[in-house]
Amino acid sequence: MTTADQHGAGRRGMTWPQMLALAIGVVYTLVGIVGFFITGFDDFAEHTDETILGFGINPLHNIVHLVIGVAGIALSRKLGTARTYGWLLAVGYGAAFVYGLFAAGETDSLNFLSINWADNWLHLASVLAGLAIALGPVKDATTRGRDESLRTR
Repeated sequence: MTTADQHGAGRRGMTWPQMLALAIGVVYTLVGIVGFFITGFDDFAEHTDETILGFGINPLHNIVHLVIGVAGIALSRKLGTARTYGWLLAVGYGAAFVYGLFAAGETDSLNFLSINWADNWLHLASVLAGLAIALGPVKDATTRGRDESLRTR
């Protein structure tokens, strides 16, 4: 099955939730890769002062970015799996946001992902993006304009 044959895609290709999942996946993958050029593998799960554009990182955090990114790329192929990725982003980054409320900026062992407040706000934005992917309406020619947001064939 090609992306043009998928529910919600009509004959135009990917749906917008799939494209958003793919874009987020690519960005997180690139951030994970670039992160290793900055951190190397030292201080694997410890607070560091190393950042990418103001966002705190360490090698463990880089691996998390890579996993999230590759998952987004892989799951963007179908609308149903893109929606699953949206839920994973919403739940996972919701938990990361709550964790960050306690750990952000701390230098003790609690902050094993080296999260700062910029990361925490980005995690909240990722929750919102995940909810958009998971719940956003998709219309196509076969539904004649009806909202098919909960159908994921």
